[in-house]
Amino acid sequence: MELTDILKPEAVKVLSAASSKKRLFQEIGDLAQNIYELSAATTVEALLERENLGPTGVGHGVALPHARLPNLEDIAGIFVMLEKPIDFGSVDRQPIDIAFALFAPENAGVEHLKALALVSRTLREPTLCSKLRANLDATTLYAILTASQSVQAA
Repeated sequence: MELTDILKPEAVKVLSAASSKKRLFQEIGDLAQNIYELSAATTVEALLERENLGPTGVGHGVALPHARLPNLEDIAGIFVMLEKPIDFGSVDRQPIDIAFALFAPENAGVEHLKALALVSRTLREPTLCSKLRANLDATTLYAILTASQSVQAA
């Protein structure tokens, strides 16, 4: 599995207006609806339910919100770069400016975990995160994310 399998170029977005975790989830829900034809309300509700189990802010300014959704056939991702960091309740108590939302079918099983591990491994790389933070162009962000994958595979 590679990031290109779960992340469409149009699912990479730079946000200037997300002021809270809930607002970020609403933006992600809107993107999920426009790109993957998922219900925005169902997506937001699923993200909030998962977040209630424990924060998905993994530290170093990165969050990996994720949820299982009905009516989804394949694992899908949305990458969001925030112009202004927001409080996310992360494990290191630092605000986040990078969020990679991951959605899986309700019966995805191990594939969901593999996708989550892939995204986590990718965004744990400090050099990659520095490159992402230095760019606020969605096309460039997608290229950085997917290029890092082919370098790691080599």
